Amino acid sequence: MPASPLLRQVLDAMAADETVVDELVKAARDQSPEVARLPEAENRRHVQFLLSAALRATTNPDSADYTTAEALGADRAAQGVPLTDLLRGVQAGRTLAARFAVERARAAGLPDDVILETVLDAERYTGALERHIVKGYHAAELQLSRTVRDARTQLLRTLLLAGHPPTPEELRQAGLRPEGRYSCVVSDVSDPARARTLEQALLEFGGVYGLVEGRLTGLAARPPAGISPAEGVVLVVAPPVTLPELREVHRLCTAAARIAGPGHHDLTALAGEVALSAQPLLADLLTGGLLGALDPANAFHRELAATALAYLDHGQRLRTTAEALHLHPNTVRYRLDRLAELTPVALAENSGGRVLDAVRSWWALQNWLGGR
Repeated sequence: MPASPLLRQVLDAMAADETVVDELVKAARDQSPEVARLPEAENRRHVQFLLSAALRATTNPDSADYTTAEALGADRAAQGVPLTDLLRGVQAGRTLAARFAVERARAAGLPDDVILETVLDAERYTGALERHIVKGYHAAELQLSRTVRDARTQLLRTLLLAGHPPTPEELRQAGLRPEGRYSCVVSDVSDPARARTLEQALLEFGGVYGLVEGRLTGLAARPPAGISPAEGVVLVVAPPVTLPELREVHRLCTAAARIAGPGHHDLTALAGEVALSAQPLLADLLTGGLLGALDPANAFHRELAATALAYLDHGQRLRTTAEALHLHPNTVRYRLDRLAELTPVALAENSGGRVLDAVRSWWALQNWLGGR
């Protein structure tokens, strides 16, 4: 039976509400650690499709389409997400979406019998969606298990995450030398189609690549120099190390990829940020001690902090900082002096501070500005 205009309006508004999508993504990530390992943008893509498809089919049963559900299942298989974890995340989002739909329908004044019928229709369709996700997952799993790519990806996951070390013969079959040194490469690319494009560029440098924890990752036989990732892509490359060292280096590369901006990055160039990001509690304690007198809601205080951070980022050079901020050098000097009056952070020229003092100040300023 076609949905009433009011019901269609309620469900369309729910599908377009970013707050609803945020809550469903959070529920899926909270209930499934393996799903949470994927980039949040990938979870959001999944949730937006399922929510829109389910609500669309509820108001117009003839529009039911399962091909994209099967493709999503196949994507998760290719990304190495276990099926039980995938379904746990799907079911968490499904339950919460039903609750939101009931609350909004009641708030709109729809009768209880219409709400019940709508929920039952949605349950039938989402159940079918789930079955097609499983179907797509199993089909991709079967295909992957028959390919050399899958064998190499599984070996890559074993080397970088957990499991018994591969035998020398297994390494050679995958194209790796047991005694070789390889550069660990981690990107933020999770979409399998985009991952294949980036992989083709990286294969020029030799090595093995695949989706590890949902991101295109690999071991390059030669450091990928000069490679330009697609716009918006993060690519972190570590110096070459032996195979036994790779798990720890991979952990560092993954941490670096989370905090790096788009582009090609050498892991060692991000060493300071990676080391500091591993201590969030210490960052908060330091920030409170150094910048406790600043008010996050005060725009002038934020100007002072941002200017001081830029000053440190530009090698504590007054004129360079002023040019970068499009300010007069005297304005930069005034803001640094004012910050020194309000806090223990003294950054003026010739202040005689130690390098470690500058590091502490940079860390506190970065945390204060980024966390508020």
